[in-house]
Amino acid sequence: QVQLVESGGGLVQAGGSLRLSCASSGRSFSTYGLGWFRQAPGKEREFVAVIGWSGGSTYYADSVKGRFTISRDNAKNTVYLQMNSLKDEDTAVYYCAARPLLADQIATTSLAYDYWGQGTQVTVSS
Repeated sequence: QVQLVESGGGLVQAGGSLRLSCASSGRSFSTYGLGWFRQAPGKEREFVAVIGWSGGSTYYADSVKGRFTISRDNAKNTVYLQMNSLKDEDTAVYYCAARPLLADQIATTSLAYDYWGQGTQVTVSS
């Protein structure tokens, strides 16, 4: 069983930055695909970013491309989401997710992920 715990959310002004962290308690962290998703009030959960095994494979939603960076530290069993140039529309609860992989693959749909964190609130004020 994999447990994921997000941290780093908070209130930030538009144009500011935050770094989210997601720590895992599971084994074989390096073989898990990891993703970040978010859900704003009244909206469906949406894909934000994903990273493969070694960190060499990443993919971003168009809405965050060029502003957000996903990375992972397998030695610390942690995945990060660096968020820069934040906008009002980035306000949401952010979730990290993990799925075991047999190959270095990425997935952008939430249905592909087996494990989820509890979420961390990010609020961007203008």
